[in-house]
This record gives sequence, C-alpha cells and structure tokens, in this order.
Amino acid sequence: MEPRWSSSKALWERACRSIGGGVASSVRGGVYPHQLYFESGKGAHLVDIDGDRYIDYVLGWGPLLLGHGHPAILEAAHAQLDRGIMFGGGNMHEVVAAERFLGALGWAERLLWTNTGTEAVQIALRLARAHTGRDIVVKLGGGYHGWHDTVLASYMGYGKGGEPVPHSLGQPASSLADLRVGLYNDLDNCASAFEAEPGRIAAVLVDPTSSNTGSVAPEPGYLEGLRRLCDEHGALLIFDEVVSGLRLGLSGAAGRFGVTPDLATYGKAIGSGMAVAAVAGRGEVIDLVLQGAVHSGTFNGNPLAMTVLTATLDVLSQPGVYDHIDALGQALVKGVRMAAIEAGHVVAAHHLGATAMVAPGVPRLTGPDDYAEADWEHWGKHVVPAMLEYGVYLLPGGRLFLSTQHTLADVDATTEAFADVFDSLPAPRVQGNSDS
Repeated sequence: MEPRWSSSKALWERACRSIGGGVASSVRGGVYPHQLYFESGKGAHLVDIDGDRYIDYVLGWGPLLLGHGHPAILEAAHAQLDRGIMFGGGNMHEVVAAERFLGALGWAERLLWTNTGTEAVQIALRLARAHTGRDIVVKLGGGYHGWHDTVLASYMGYGKGGEPVPHSLGQPASSLADLRVGLYNDLDNCASAFEAEPGRIAAVLVDPTSSNTGSVAPEPGYLEGLRRLCDEHGALLIFDEVVSGLRLGLSGAAGRFGVTPDLATYGKAIGSGMAVAAVAGRGEVIDLVLQGAVHSGTFNGNPLAMTVLTATLDVLSQPGVYDHIDALGQALVKGVRMAAIEAGHVVAAHHLGATAMVAPGVPRLTGPDDYAEADWEHWGKHVVPAMLEYGVYLLPGGRLFLSTQHTLADVDATTEAFADVFDSLPAPRVQGNSDS
C-alpha cells in the first residue's frame, strides 16, 4: 500500500532539485513532514494531487477571505482578462478601487497601491521618515512586518524589548540600526523608548492584533495610549493590517477599536488571491510622493488586481457576511475548547473577526509572550498531520483562517476531528510542568 500523500512527497522531492528548499516561500518549508501539493480549490475546500479533499483553514496563508473560486471574483477576473492584464499607464479600475477602499475604511484620505505586504510596510516607513525628518522606528515585539532586512526582527524569541533580534542568515546588523523594539500591550515600555531618544523617533509600527503571534484584541486603552504618545512626541502611528485588514471588518482595526492611525498597510485579503497591497492614511503624508518620496512598482495598480479588489469589497459589503463569519468563529472555538477539556489538554482558543486561534499548552492567549510559551512542536508535528488524516488542513502556527464559504457543517466536522485527535495524542507540554 502506498503511503499517504505519496504524490505530494514525490513532487516535493522533485521540486528540491530545481527550487531552493523545494518551496516557493521559506515559511512553507516549516510544514511537517513536507508541504502538500494541490490540484484544485472550491469554496472552503481543497483537493490535493493524491485526490484527498480537505476543509481549508490555511486559505493561501490568509488572502482567501472569500474562499476558493468565488463566483463574483471569477466573473470579475475573467472579464478583465479579456480586456487586458496591464497597460503601463493608468486605468479606471485603480481609481474606482481606491475610492471604494477608502470609503470602506472610513478614515483614510488617500492611498498608494503596491503588490505585497512587505512593500507596503517599507513605503509606510519611508513616508514616516520623510514626514518627520527622523530615522528611528519603534516596532512592537512579536509583530511580523515582512521579510525586508530593516524590519525582520524580534518576531519570535524577541526577549523583553530593546535591541532588535535579526531573523535571517545574511541580514546585516547595520540594517537594524534605526529599529527599536518595544513590548506589545505595554505603554510604559513604549513611553520609555520616546524618553530615551527624544526627538528622534519617526514612527511606532504596530500590528494592532499581533496577528502572527496570537491574533488577540489589544488591551483596553493600549492603542489609544500609542496614539497619545505619538502625538505628544511628533511621531506617526502606523498600523500593519496586512493580515488583519478586512478580516476585522471593512473598516479594519481603526473601525473596530476606535483609534485612527496616521498610516496603515493592507494586503492579503484585499485581493482575494491577487498580489495587491496598499498604504492608506493622511493626505499630507501620502502626498509626499509628490515631493520626492519615491514610490514605484511595475505591477502597481494593474487592472486585473484592481478589478478583483473591487469585487471583493462588493461581496463583503453585503448584509450578514460578517455575522456569518462571526457565528462560525464562535462555534469553532466552542468546539475546540470542549474537545480539549474532554481530552484533558491545556489549550487556549479564541477568535477575532475572521481568524481563529488555537494554542496548545497555554491556558490563555493575550499576546506574544503567551504565544511563545505554547507547545508549537506538538502542534506542528502531531496535531497538524493528524488533522490532515481527518481532512482538515491547518497552519503550523495555530491560526485558522475563516472564509465566507465555510459552513457550520465544516466547523462541526472540524471540531469532531479535533476531539478525536486530542483524545489520541499525548497532552501538549505545559510550560513549567515537566509531567506534561
């Protein structure tokens, strides 16, 4: 009998001979025992090249908020393909998409188009430095802001703030010279950074929900406090919503938490699978591109991506869409918690918008510190492969991305699978408990 996923394993081994690491993005190399290869996707389901079907909570690592092959997205993309993919000049769709997106956000005056979250963050930092005439940026530990050398730091294992910890071989220490690291949900710590270097900090860069290390709601008053500190010290407040944008609602973190940043970055879900990202914010800051702040990109604002973005907003603007997703999140979290209790496992589970989070080995999850204490080896090497056997496709880091196309039947099947898997596995390690 052939082993499970034999075709995927064979293709991965073949890929290793032509693609560095065998994967197109290094994070996929961390999937145990190897990444799967897929043939097709429809709605909330995937089919791999071995013919196995899965309920998909990876959703392209976040972008597919509308699921796979949504009719409105396919219709928009097909129509634009007939008209042209890119023109090397302006097109009506980039203007319409900008107007629609700014209208959905409700706070930003203008935006700039780009293609990836990493690019969007770099543009935002350039604008902040141009606006303030300062160089230093404070980022909050646990936040991931793209793979560029200047921000790839203090994401996991970041200690207690201060000096940034680089994350890549070949990343020069000089690239982090103007980066400082603060503590998420700790206003006093951020205030100390301003006091230590008065008049030198250009911006505070924060993922409002620590999307890659917890997907949590910030403590009450935290974002308001960051806003106040930035105003007092003449710095800009930048929200990185590349992951959470549209997953928290049409108006994003600003609308959900009632705090307005100076700039915010968006990506992933705004394009429903197309490579598109944006920086939105105050007009006087965005308009620095007219005064020498360089912003360029061959594929920026291409009509195919813009058409799909507008179609995405059309779908998400329909009544009841976010209520449906919220109901799915509540049911999923309730089922996972019950499965953990019945198995005697310590597991934290919650959802925020269209993202659920499951962390083994910790009783609660309030931010990066709790996230770092979880037993991610247990999750990645035992829970994720076991759930594949039940036809559920999960990420290695505990996030479960929800889509408009998931159903309560999908959630019920998923929680039943969690119950069987938890019952069949040893309990995750609990920090400080050598018996677990």
